[in-house]
Amino acid sequence: MSTATVVVTGLGVAAPTGLGAREHWAATLGGRSGIGRLTRFDPSGYPAKLAGEITGFAAEEHLPGRLIPQTDRMTRLALAAADWALADAAVRPDELASFDMGVVTASASGGFEFGQNELRKLWSQGSQYVSAYQSFAWFYAVNSGQISIRNGMKGPSGVVVSDQAGGLDAVAQARRQIRRGTRLVVSGGVDASLCPWGWVAQLAGGRLSTSEDPARAYVPFDRDACGHVPGEGGAILILESAESARERGAPSYGEIAGYGATFDPRPGSGRPPGLRKAVELALADAGAQPGDVDVVFADAAGVPDLDRAEAAALTQVFGPHGVPVSVPKTMTGRLYSGAAPLDLTTALLALRDGIVPATVNVELSPEYGMDLVVDRPRRLGLRTALVLARGYGGFNSAVVLRAPAPH
Repeated sequence: MSTATVVVTGLGVAAPTGLGAREHWAATLGGRSGIGRLTRFDPSGYPAKLAGEITGFAAEEHLPGRLIPQTDRMTRLALAAADWALADAAVRPDELASFDMGVVTASASGGFEFGQNELRKLWSQGSQYVSAYQSFAWFYAVNSGQISIRNGMKGPSGVVVSDQAGGLDAVAQARRQIRRGTRLVVSGGVDASLCPWGWVAQLAGGRLSTSEDPARAYVPFDRDACGHVPGEGGAILILESAESARERGAPSYGEIAGYGATFDPRPGSGRPPGLRKAVELALADAGAQPGDVDVVFADAAGVPDLDRAEAAALTQVFGPHGVPVSVPKTMTGRLYSGAAPLDLTTALLALRDGIVPATVNVELSPEYGMDLVVDRPRRLGLRTALVLARGYGGFNSAVVLRAPAPH
């Protein structure tokens, strides 16, 4: 396998902060949060009532009518985001060889809302009323499948089923496929489980904030941290070899320079968490030193014990207050497999514009020893960014991004 440079040439965003990368970036820099009381169903009977919802998305305006009855909301969002990413990269799939293009996405839950609706029909009306599309619309791999079918992409493809960290793992898998010879891979992740069935599943994890104040419900690294607010959406990215991008005359947002992944040891083992090791592996893969990193986009679980573990890992690698840290997801909630691809997108835009977005609503507790960017964005000379993600069950992943070399 080669060590070819792999770059990102297109970005597509569907998030509580906006539809499209431009709208998302403007909202992020403006500190405009997408967190509020759930509207997709009545949350009155549940302990958690807030979410990061996407507004203004009408699937019929973006997709052909035949796709609507066979897709869950997450897949409609993913298809639209893939279209926007391809357009941003100036890629016309029909002009490329079908086996030169692949799709690797991440999913934490699959099409929960579609599945819930069909189960309701099964029990209230009978099996003859259940859609035949239930056979695949709920499935974890459906976003990869539908994107590949819509765009005629027949190259190496797949799905990573993992919460949070899976969004980085999918991009790493895409980089691996490109280094094996695939010209272009669509990657990232979009999740959407804001339905009663999905909500109960998320509540079962025990990490949802029950605060009803949108400004104080998800405040990682804060004395009042009490869990996270879930959200829907994510980002789709177009990855290519740098050589392929040059041949097309396509500019890149930056390079996927390094990747590392670890698992935490079993509870009670006495061994340290694996996040620090994931960071060190990613830095080594990128040929970078801790001092090269200009900004970190943190996982930010919003659970005090987990926040302490992340802060400790950052302090061990970079030193106390050693690197600016940003948590833009306090404006969206945690988007599960879509969270890390959205952070990658935000980090690439930060590298492009030389500005670190602020972490809104958080009052940093001194115990964490971090340089958390709060209150307002910070202008810096940015060349290298580190994005972190941790999934439920002890998954840790880290990706190093490097800005394009100046012309």
